[in-house]
Amino acid sequence: MLHLRFWALLVLLLLTHTASRPARRPTLYLIGDSTVRNGAGKGADRMWGWGSFLAEHFDTTRIRISNQAIGGRSSRTFLTEGRWGNILHTLQPGDYVLMQFGHNDGGPVNDTLRARGTLKGIGPETEDIRNLLTQQAETVHTYGWYMRRYVADTKARGATPIVCSLVPRNVWQGGRVQRNAADYAGWAAAVAKSENAYFIDLNERVARQYDALGDEQQLKATYFVQDHTNEAGARLNAATVVQGIRDLKKCPLRKYLR
Repeated sequence: MLHLRFWALLVLLLLTHTASRPARRPTLYLIGDSTVRNGAGKGADRMWGWGSFLAEHFDTTRIRISNQAIGGRSSRTFLTEGRWGNILHTLQPGDYVLMQFGHNDGGPVNDTLRARGTLKGIGPETEDIRNLLTQQAETVHTYGWYMRRYVADTKARGATPIVCSLVPRNVWQGGRVQRNAADYAGWAAAVAKSENAYFIDLNERVARQYDALGDEQQLKATYFVQDHTNEAGARLNAATVVQGIRDLKKCPLRKYLR
């Protein structure tokens, strides 16, 4: 009888201890380039990325924001430099990955400066090179291949991927901000659709707001320092990302917004 009471008490203590432990706080990882985090993310030279202001829109007592974006990277080099691998080591079920690449993918595939370009499109094409920067053999894929890799890896960890099209730059055509629906923004949308991932058309959403200012010089004075956003521009982009999340009616990330 005493033996049974001992084990009953032990089970009760274990259940009480488990119930008293706080639920794990999920993490929202941000991956991308300088438009998401410029430099150290502290506004050096008055340049900011939108990821630096995203946490203000979330209840950070319930979710952690980890801005892992880094300037100068493409969808290819964020992977080949091992940055994505580092995130995968800590990515867990219930986490989220918000991804935005494209600004640097149009650079040279192979040169001695950055060697960060990807092949155009979303297809299976590859190019085998000896990387002039790293002096290593490398198979370069299309922009879509790398984006699909991020989505697939995220899902494999039980986390939720959210693809964003790249934010527009201060480039005007015919009185409107230049869109990228014919290339990187359209390719990001196609990847999200084919992989059944959530998608925010940040390119079009932000461009509409830029258009409202009326001209290129006014846009630059209001939201840009050179070709990067200032604090006001980064805050506008962050708010646009948040509105995009709100509009994803079935996305569980919405419940963490303020």
